[in-house]
Amino acid sequence: PQLCAAAAQSYSYCTASLAMMMQSALRQNVVCASRCSTLRCWRPSVQPKLRASRCRTMVKVQAHAAAAPAVVKPEKDVEGMTRFLDSLKYNSDGLVAVLVQHVDTGEILMQAFADRAALNETMQTGLATFWSRSRKGRWCKGETSGHYIHVQGVYTDCDRDSIIYLSDPIGPSCHTGARTCWFSEAKLEGGEGPVKEEGAHDHVEHVPRTTLLALEHTIQQRREAMEKGTEAKPSWTARLISNQELLCKKIREEAGELCQTLEAQEGKERAASEAADLLYHAMVLLNVQGVPMEDVLRVLRKRFTQSGVEEKAARAPKASQ
Repeated sequence: PQLCAAAAQSYSYCTASLAMMMQSALRQNVVCASRCSTLRCWRPSVQPKLRASRCRTMVKVQAHAAAAPAVVKPEKDVEGMTRFLDSLKYNSDGLVAVLVQHVDTGEILMQAFADRAALNETMQTGLATFWSRSRKGRWCKGETSGHYIHVQGVYTDCDRDSIIYLSDPIGPSCHTGARTCWFSEAKLEGGEGPVKEEGAHDHVEHVPRTTLLALEHTIQQRREAMEKGTEAKPSWTARLISNQELLCKKIREEAGELCQTLEAQEGKERAASEAADLLYHAMVLLNVQGVPMEDVLRVLRKRFTQSGVEEKAARAPKASQ
């Protein structure tokens, strides 16, 4: 977040910060730079093509050092690898379809194909590797663009003819520079036609979103309409954004009402309703502070393997008021 703020003021400072950072801090800072590459944290005065190319260059330089592939053993030297690869159903070209899914947001980022060698390499290095039909050869995503995809898990479908790489990407996944390869939406107007398709790689309006990301997008739209003075009707979200005292009051109120559902045994439906209210208001607060939901989900994922007691004990003490 600090680097994103710095980038908004000075490109040279952001570059220097990335160049000086320690390898152990690479992930957090590259994520920040990747947001710049999707044009989310740069000043509007900077030309889009220029700011995108600058940030992609920053990501590329730093990602190469962090994601250098390890030595890959032949499949016969990895116990169980041949058995697993033999169990898959390949097409006539010896390939299986691979979908790349974001581990934190659930977004589907891209589709490609993999052969035995690519799957063997992916599972050993943790970097998404495919068979490129256009290049007719091995393709480790990110070797030319710097946009590596770190694979957290490999999953097969019921027919064993397709794969999911559950992944944590560095930068955009699409060759167009878009975050995801899916950015066009088709609709049947009025339920009868005609079919209308909208969307482009440099816009996010028609990207498929899960519920939380759709809510996050709606909150951002309300904020932008408020700031531009183009609200079609009064918005509770805009009111909360413009009044931080009211926002914090509502969050505390909704938290109390959620606890009340347990204390008064109000039932599951009431608990779900109050949790939804609390989550919505918390997401408005995150928007005010410029914190994407993806960052929150990443923090949660990092805590999966750590005791909650240990995590709280390791936190830095809060500054005295």
